[in-house]
Amino acid sequence: MCELFIKADAKLWESTTRSLRIDGMVTSVRLENFFWSKLEEIARRDGMNVVQLITKLHHESIDAGHDLGNFTSFLRVCCARYLDLQLAGDISSDLSQPIAGVDAPAILERERLKFH
Repeated sequence: MCELFIKADAKLWESTTRSLRIDGMVTSVRLENFFWSKLEEIARRDGMNVVQLITKLHHESIDAGHDLGNFTSFLRVCCARYLDLQLAGDISSDLSQPIAGVDAPAILERERLKFH
C-alpha cells in the first residue's frame, strides 16, 4: 500500500509560492503542487482561473464569518473536500461539468446527517 504514496512523483509535494492580488492587496500563497493542480481543476470547471477561484473563496469565507488565520489550510481542505465529494458521487468526475450547478444545500444536509 505505502508504495503508492512513497513512489509517487516527488513534484506533487514540492511547494510553490504564488503571488496574487485580492482586493488590491498582494498576498503570497504557498501550497504543494498537488493542491495547485486541484485548485486549477476546480477553477477550470466553472470558467475561472485559480486567482479568481481563490479570491471568490476568500470573499465567501469572510462573508460566512470564517477565521482566515490559516487560509492555505482552508485551501487544502477545499481540495480534499472536492476529491471526497467526487468519490461520494456528489460532484461529477466529468471535468466538463461545472460545480456551481450542484445542489449544495442537499449535499451539506446529507453530510450533516451522515456525520452527526
